[in-house]
Amino acid sequence: MPAPTKGARLGGSPAHERMIIAGLATELFRHGRITTTETKAKRLRPHAERLITQAKKGDLASRRRVMQTVRDKGVVYQLFEEIAPTFSERPGGYTRITKIGPRKGDNAPMAVIELVTEEYSAKQSVVKEAEGAAKNASKAEETPVAETEAPAAAESTDESEETKEA
Repeated sequence: MPAPTKGARLGGSPAHERMIIAGLATELFRHGRITTTETKAKRLRPHAERLITQAKKGDLASRRRVMQTVRDKGVVYQLFEEIAPTFSERPGGYTRITKIGPRKGDNAPMAVIELVTEEYSAKQSVVKEAEGAAKNASKAEETPVAETEAPAAAESTDESEETKEA
C-alpha cells in the first residue's frame, strides 16, 4: 500500500477512506475517466497505478490482491484482460489528472482523472540516454591526456614482463 497521507481523511475513518478509494478505482477502470475533486483524484492515483502494476503481472495472486480492492469481478476481468495489456510497455504513469473549473454548488476544485491512452514511445527515454552519453563523451574528450598516458604505461609493463620471461 502507498504510504498514508497526513491530515484529514476523505471519509472520516480509515475504513471509509479505503472504501471511497475502492469505489473511485472501480469506476475509473469501468469508465476510463472520472470527474472528482482534486483531493480525491490525488489520493486515488497511487492506488490505481499500483492496481494496474499488479494487473500487468497477470498471475492468480495478483488477481486476488486486486480483488481485495476492486470487488466487481467484471471490472477486474476488464482490468486484467483489456487495460493491463495496453500498458505492458509503459513503465509507469498510467493515469493523468487534469484540473477543471470549480464545482457549482460548493466551489470545490474539481479534476478529471483518466487512464492514459496514448501509445508509449520508448524514443523519449532513448533520447535522454543519448544526451547523457553525449555529455559523458564530451567529458572524455576534455581529458584525453590521461587516457593516452595509461596505454603507454601498460605497454611498458608488457615489455618488462617479456624481458623477465626471456
